[in-house]
Amino acid sequence: MKTLTKEIQESITPAQALDILKAGNARFTNNLKVNRNLLQQANETSDGQHPFAVILSCIDSRTSAELIFDQGLGDVFSVRIAGNIVNEDVLGSMEFACKVAGAKIIVVLGHTKCGAVKGACDHVEMGNLTALLTKIRPAVDDEITTKENRNSKNDAFVEKVATINVKRSVKAILERSPILKEMVETGAIGIAGGNYDVTSGEVEFYSDATIIK
Repeated sequence: MKTLTKEIQESITPAQALDILKAGNARFTNNLKVNRNLLQQANETSDGQHPFAVILSCIDSRTSAELIFDQGLGDVFSVRIAGNIVNEDVLGSMEFACKVAGAKIIVVLGHTKCGAVKGACDHVEMGNLTALLTKIRPAVDDEITTKENRNSKNDAFVEKVATINVKRSVKAILERSPILKEMVETGAIGIAGGNYDVTSGEVEFYSDATIIK
């Protein structure tokens, strides 16, 4: 597998970037990992990096973007924070990744059985975690189809909230970053929201949270 160069990165379209991630996840779920010389990639990227994607995912130990999408060193920018939420620092990181470093797609990746989402569903308050979970609470409030057992013991409710949370993050990126919004509107980059199943290893992308021109 070739290490990404600036020329290769520039030749990738947002649609192709999404296809690369989908193909990588298919390899992952079929245990067909591409053979890479990671030490060689470390050497070849020592003077510069040209990732094709920036992936916002949870800190959950089971959700490493490079593994899930079968990517190597220098292929993706990985932004990780509990509950895959969006804040000023995350937005700044994404703006750098896309506007400065040339990434072609932003992916917001939630996952099943998310502890942060469960915490928000249960109204957990604990130190600095309180403020973080507050950012997920709007997704809890937006889930109006569940009338009873609106807590972490209701698996279906938790997954519905997780989906809403991903879509809210995609929307927040476009609303809070004029730089990224313009890049999406002009087709310079794409944006997509999806969910990773920690049991099957499969990633489902949401068509109503994906904009690629």
